[in-house]
Amino acid sequence: MAFLDNSGDIILDAVLTDAGRKRLARGDGTFKVTKYAFGDDEIDYGSYNATHLSGTAYFDLEILQTPILEAFTNNRSSLKSRLISLTNNNLLYLPEMVLNEVENGTSRTPSSALASGSFLVLVSEETIDNIEANTNTGTDIADVKQSYINGNSISDDNYRYIRIDQGLNTDKLDPSKKLSAELTEQQYMIQIDNRLGSIVDSEKSEQGSPSFIDDDQIATYYITQNVGKYIDFCKQGPLTGQGNVGISNGGELLEGPRGTKLRFSIHASSNLKASTYLFDTIGTTGISDGTNTYSVINTTVKVTGVTTGYSLDIPITFVRTTT
Repeated sequence: MAFLDNSGDIILDAVLTDAGRKRLARGDGTFKVTKYAFGDDEIDYGSYNATHLSGTAYFDLEILQTPILEAFTNNRSSLKSRLISLTNNNLLYLPEMVLNEVENGTSRTPSSALASGSFLVLVSEETIDNIEANTNTGTDIADVKQSYINGNSISDDNYRYIRIDQGLNTDKLDPSKKLSAELTEQQYMIQIDNRLGSIVDSEKSEQGSPSFIDDDQIATYYITQNVGKYIDFCKQGPLTGQGNVGISNGGELLEGPRGTKLRFSIHASSNLKASTYLFDTIGTTGISDGTNTYSVINTTVKVTGVTTGYSLDIPITFVRTTT
């Protein structure tokens, strides 16, 4: 990794990602670049100096001369902040994505010896039985009974899932108005380590199929509105209920105009269910509740809005009983 000197001529340094190279390597003539994106991950816009003594031509000089990262191919690391083109030039706010834990069944597991601030996915029936049977109030592991995701079965009454809301999180605009169509996400991209798990819809009635899996074993799912039970519109209107959160309004969280909400759950891979190998190799072992011992793997699931390029990293912890 290196920086390119941006103080003189503008340099275009473009490479294919791992996924792009894989498709090109097919050699069947189907690979064509039809879309591209720009990013500004390196830029600190706080460097804009509107009081520069040399005049307006120097206000953004430091920004223009910022060294640019050399292009790299890793899909998970490249282009964190995408630039987008909009027809409306009078926007005061841009939409964001927030993790919604207000709706029933969407909260993260309380901090415990197993996880801290992440969603807990139990990978086997034995693990679930052990957690449910834990009556030792002296251990914080007992606190996770009502807040785990059953990663062992996609047909389960425990409809716990992850919810992400998209919209304008400001009280300066009327929340009764819908977010403009130009800013509303109708497609999301979800990336997860394919060795660990897969994506299912919020009711666990449909298991998704990844669009591709790169050479780092990162599976990418493209989730589209009206396909499966993943995406729906948020409800409009002012927030009401306890703590000024929209408990009585569909569990809404954003203060301004809202777009769509993405809901999905996670199914553990057959490797995690059948073997402790990955837990022993890349996880943490020997976590005890006084009766049983557990192993965990901490990872993240990345969700990106295809329209705006806004992304969110969600902490996930896979748990398996070892003894």
